[in-house]
Amino acid sequence: MTSFQTIVRQKARLALFLISALLMGTAQAAPTASFSASGVGTTQSLTLSATVNVADADLGKTGNYYAGFSFENSWYFLTPQGWTSYSTGTVPVLATTTLYSGSAVLFANGDLTNYVGAQLYIGYGLTESDMLANAKYSMVYTVTADSVKLGPAAVLLGSSANFAILAKSAVSTVPASAITGDIGLSPAATSFLTGFSLTMVGTTSATSPQVTGTLYGADMSPPTNSNLTTAVLDMQNAYTDAAGRPTPDFLNLGTGNIGGRTLTGGLYNWGTSVTIPGDLVISGAANDVWILQISGDLTISANKRITLAGGAQAKNIFWQVAGEVIIEAGAHFEGNILSQTAITMQTGASLTGRALAQTMVALDSATVAKPAP
Repeated sequence: MTSFQTIVRQKARLALFLISALLMGTAQAAPTASFSASGVGTTQSLTLSATVNVADADLGKTGNYYAGFSFENSWYFLTPQGWTSYSTGTVPVLATTTLYSGSAVLFANGDLTNYVGAQLYIGYGLTESDMLANAKYSMVYTVTADSVKLGPAAVLLGSSANFAILAKSAVSTVPASAITGDIGLSPAATSFLTGFSLTMVGTTSATSPQVTGTLYGADMSPPTNSNLTTAVLDMQNAYTDAAGRPTPDFLNLGTGNIGGRTLTGGLYNWGTSVTIPGDLVISGAANDVWILQISGDLTISANKRITLAGGAQAKNIFWQVAGEVIIEAGAHFEGNILSQTAITMQTGASLTGRALAQTMVALDSATVAKPAP
C-alpha cells in the first residue's frame, strides 16, 4: 500500500498555506472552540479543507495548531514539512503562532482510495497538554468510498430479517430488557420464551411489556408455526452463506484481538476466537458490507463499544460465529449476529442489529434494536 506521506501532492506547500491562512484568520471567535472540515471531489481525487474556531479566552495568545489522520491504529500528523507518521512522544505541531480562527486547504487532489475509514482530527492548544486536557480538538472528517462499494455482496437473511431475535431452543430475559422488533422461537415452544410476562393474542402471537413488537413460538397456530419454520431455515442458510464466502480480504487480523481497530468494508476471516477488549470502529459508506467469519467464540469486553462511522450501517454487518457470542455487561454491539450456538447479553448490554442463534439467546436487562431497513 502506498504510504500516507506520498498520497498527497504539494504537501509542503499546502502545509505552509494552512499556516498562513490561519495567521490571516478572523478575530471573531466563540465562547468555546469548534472545528469542522469539508471534502470536495471523490475518494480518488479529494480536496480537503479544515476550519478552526478559536475560543474567546484563547484568541490572540500564542499556541499550537494540530492536524492528524488516524487509520488502522496508525497516526499521521501534518507539519511544515508535510505529513509524518507518529507513534509515541510529543504530538507533531503544524504551527506555533498567535491563535486566530481560520480555514485552509489541508491537501488538494489526494488519492485516498486505500485509506477509506481514515479519520481527520484537528485542534489547537496553548500547549499539547492544554489541547488534550480541555478537549480543544475534534474528529471532523471520515474518508468514505463515495459511490464505490467496499466489501462482498450482503448476506441474504430472508424472512429471518423480520426478527430482532430469532432462536431455536430458548429466548430468556432477566427483566427489564428492552427489545425493539419481533422475537421468534422454533422448534421450541412458547413456554421457552421466559422472563417476558407474556400476554397471548389469540393463539398466533404474544406481547410483552419488554418488547416493542410481537413474540412468536413454534406451538402457536398457523400461519405462525410455518412462518417460524421458514425463518429458521433462512437463518441457517444465511449462516452457511456467510461462512462459505471465499477469498477473505483480511485473514486472522490482529491474531483475533481487534480491540482499538477501525474496520473498513470487506470479508474478514479468523481461524480462532475473536475478542474485542477495546472500542472498535466500523467505518465506511452506507452501501459497504462487512462479513466477519469467526471459527471460535466472539466476546466484547464489559463497557466497550462498537461504533459506526462514515455512514456505515448495522444492517450491512454480518458476524458469522461458529461458537458462542458474549456481549459483556454494559458493552454495545453493532450488526447482525449469526451464531451457530448461543448469544448471551450480560447486564446492561446493548445491540443495534439482530441476534440470530441456532441454540438460545439470553438477555439480562439488555437492549436490542432491529436496524433500519
